[in-house]
Amino acid sequence: MSKKVLIISASPRRSGNSDLLCDQFMLGAKESGNQAEKIFIRDKKINFCLACDTCKGNGGICVQKDDMKEILDKMIAADVIVMATPVYFYAMSGRMKTLIDRTYPKYTEIKDKEMYFIITAADGREQYMQRTIECFRGFTSCLDGVKEKGIIYGLGAWKAGDVQGSQAMEQAYEMGKNV
Repeated sequence: MSKKVLIISASPRRSGNSDLLCDQFMLGAKESGNQAEKIFIRDKKINFCLACDTCKGNGGICVQKDDMKEILDKMIAADVIVMATPVYFYAMSGRMKTLIDRTYPKYTEIKDKEMYFIITAADGREQYMQRTIECFRGFTSCLDGVKEKGIIYGLGAWKAGDVQGSQAMEQAYEMGKNV
């Protein structure tokens, strides 16, 4: 059965390391007959949450007119969500955190999803990436019926393209193929 796969890339660089891993995941997912779409959030206008709580009184409609409604609707419709970020100072990128915060109007509708996380970092030690993974898990713990299916670590990748030829590239492809 074909699944809807939504890949959210928080890379600041097109074809940056985390974005390359997203492309591999998407290639595997499509080759297995799934529908896959990647959102490159650098190209989207996503404002910070205002914490005005207006959305909770008007059916989940945010007062801000930016690209987040479209992204949130796609997250709700997806069967599989892949969230990818470079790691900066041992935390997810600001773009990814802003996107997560902006799911607030309808986060309760993001349910029964399979989740994958992709992280890249110059540091090669997986244990130092756990803070970032715990931030993702903090988000997913607020969602009903979410199953964490896999984590791809693209470590030791400093310059754009460093992840090419790595085990992480094969792992991303295989995880995508097996969604």
